[in-house]
Amino acid sequence: MTYNYVSGGKHPIYAWTKGVPVDPNAEQQLRNVADMPFIHKHLAVMPDVHFGIGATVGSVIPTDRAIIPAAVGVDIGCGMAAVQLEGTRARDLPDGLGGLRSTIENAIPVGRADHGSAQGPGAMSLLPANTKRFIDWLNVFHPKLASTRKRTAEATICAQLGTLGGGNHFIELCLDENDDVWLMLHSGSRGMGNQIGRYFIEIAREDMRLHHVNLPDKDLAYFGEGTQHFDEYVRAMQWAQNYAACNRRLMLLRIVDALRAFGHLPTFEVGAQAVNCHHNYVEREHHYGRNVWVTRKGAVRARKGDLGIIPGSMGARSYIVRGKGCAESFHSCSHGAGRVMSRSQAKREITVEDHIKATEGVECRKDEGVLDESPAAYKDIDAVMAAQEDLVEVVHELRAVVCVKG
Repeated sequence: MTYNYVSGGKHPIYAWTKGVPVDPNAEQQLRNVADMPFIHKHLAVMPDVHFGIGATVGSVIPTDRAIIPAAVGVDIGCGMAAVQLEGTRARDLPDGLGGLRSTIENAIPVGRADHGSAQGPGAMSLLPANTKRFIDWLNVFHPKLASTRKRTAEATICAQLGTLGGGNHFIELCLDENDDVWLMLHSGSRGMGNQIGRYFIEIAREDMRLHHVNLPDKDLAYFGEGTQHFDEYVRAMQWAQNYAACNRRLMLLRIVDALRAFGHLPTFEVGAQAVNCHHNYVEREHHYGRNVWVTRKGAVRARKGDLGIIPGSMGARSYIVRGKGCAESFHSCSHGAGRVMSRSQAKREITVEDHIKATEGVECRKDEGVLDESPAAYKDIDAVMAAQEDLVEVVHELRAVVCVKG
């Protein structure tokens, strides 16, 4: 194994970080998590690791009979989806890619959570099967969660399905090593997932105060298995994860329809090998002889044969990968390149001119509003991939030609 051992903490910390920088603040945050009494065996740290809220982004946290809501975060079920557009190659794309970018932007609402989709019937057809029961549960047991400032929970759930969001969420058209065209996107559970996450994070903090539990960080507040709040959180969290997967699936379908209607591409079929994976979620899994809760905070499940997606940045390569089933990583790999600059630092240090140069050849926004997402704000994706050769093998290497940002 080619992992590093991070010293400190009550439980071991195995880090696949050889050749990539790790912020000392992130290391201390890892130690704080490793001090929690319910950690199962050890923490696994991915090469895209960087400082986060409560838990470090790029960490895999196995817990015995407990879950830390802030480690899951507020974009529950955030992840990636990708599909090959079979029958379309690089030579088939128009010389100017602005029309393709506009086609995607017109098909998918982007930006803040109050940008609802007008395509309600399409959204409703792909809602998770348990949505009606979930809405009833919200209305009866959690009135604080049952509505937002502008609309009811049901209206929010329907209106935001099929929307991208902002921040680091994106949609890309990419070319692989054979010049075949791929559609790839990154998004999560939108406003309802955010609301669920924030609500239960505060409930967990209050539980810690009531029971006088001392924590190294208030964002490590947790729910113990068998308690009412644990059961309620698991129900809401699992719904949000299903919603996020449906959201990505619906966006893929809408973009495919829009590209077919674009009129300047040859007839294509959607490849059978579609990938839709979470990288910010919790799952019940069996590791080292026990059934435990595995929180992947910016990590992708990579069991032997699992397909996953590791995106770079707006100007860097991305990868479709296949898991090798590494037990020490709890069958996980990185979820991307990982930040080396905070958003505020990136906005201070990266100029529009820097960004234009770094995204040369990519049809995308070239303005100051996306400087915090410019390639220089992220780690070197080549180093990140080299550090996790034990965890995954590369199936396809993708380079973006069109990138849509919220």
